[in-house]
Amino acid sequence: MDLPLFQVDAFTSRRFCGNPAAVVLLEAWLSDDLLQAIATENNLSETAFIRPEGGAFDLRWFTPEVEVDLCGHATLASAFVLFEEGLVEGDSVGFESRSGRLTVTRAGDVLTLDFPARPPAPAECTDDVVMALGDRPREVHAARDLLAVFETEDEVMSLQPDFDGIAALDVMAVIATAPGREVDFVSRFFAPRVGVPEDPVTGSAHCTLVPYWSKRLGKRNLRARQVSKRGGELQCEDRGERVAIGGRAVMYLRGAISI
Repeated sequence: MDLPLFQVDAFTSRRFCGNPAAVVLLEAWLSDDLLQAIATENNLSETAFIRPEGGAFDLRWFTPEVEVDLCGHATLASAFVLFEEGLVEGDSVGFESRSGRLTVTRAGDVLTLDFPARPPAPAECTDDVVMALGDRPREVHAARDLLAVFETEDEVMSLQPDFDGIAALDVMAVIATAPGREVDFVSRFFAPRVGVPEDPVTGSAHCTLVPYWSKRLGKRNLRARQVSKRGGELQCEDRGERVAIGGRAVMYLRGAISI
């Protein structure tokens, strides 16, 4: 059996930047073990599997180690593939996922995700958090992930985290963030517990970042940059219980998996 495979750089308009995601098109679900084996073999931060279902698509995401409940860049990549390959009509596509119904809309070359908001609540800054990050944030908040807020962009960029220490924390991942010099805020995302030491650009992290920065800055529309080595740009909007996360994408690879 040959399965169509695409690799897309998401949240960027330039190849070799942004966050690469694999997208695999299925006619029927394979076993969970086989889906995980494919994601492990791809060895990207996420592999998305999409299957047509009625007028929408079922969507699942796997890191090289586990299935996750929400992934932004691989959702953006999935929608980009469907639009590019002419598999959907119009400028909107819907996905059914473990996080409910997700919609991606297209306006020109910008794709916008409609995702659930995950606003954080204040949390304790423990010694374990400080040791894991290698620096003390000015404040800490918690949602699905731990949000560590620093004073400056330079502090976030200079972090040299202890990935074993981060994996030992009782959270899926740690987001480091600060005000940006040229954008509203910057971030980095560390998820060694699920096989992603540092993710290049993380859409799902902005489900927490957008509510935090919208409240702090008093504005709904925000420009964001993930300051990883590859880097990525995001256009965000706080919509209350939902967040809009927009960005561009570029195709890197079309191929097939033989199983």
